[in-house]
Amino acid sequence: MIHTEGDIAEWTFPADPGAVRTARTVVRGQLHAWDLDSLGDVTALLVSELVTNSLRHATGPIGVRLVRPSEPMDVLLVEVSDPLPDPPRERDAEPEDESGRGLQLVANSSRRWGTRPGGKGKTVWFELALPS
Repeated sequence: MIHTEGDIAEWTFPADPGAVRTARTVVRGQLHAWDLDSLGDVTALLVSELVTNSLRHATGPIGVRLVRPSEPMDVLLVEVSDPLPDPPRERDAEPEDESGRGLQLVANSSRRWGTRPGGKGKTVWFELALPS
């Protein structure tokens, strides 16, 4: 499912491994349509991490939402939602660990990030600064 209207684009994906690739593709496409290609790589990477976390821990639909800023805001807001109410936990991954770095990557690559409860589950969000 896709919904785009002006400065908001949102999609819902099944809890299926193919959702990660599809989410990256649609996010890059929308950023291109908004002339924000310079944010494509980092946004696709962070969305991939959060969708992967949702797939690993939740068993329901995964939502991805982009909110293009309007003046005078200078950030892109990205949200990934799933039906699991438990907030994700940032942890220190050891060098030999195969997972556990997704939230560190989000925290280190975004301007701000956080979680909020929803009616059915939670949303993890992050903001990326727009290029000058």
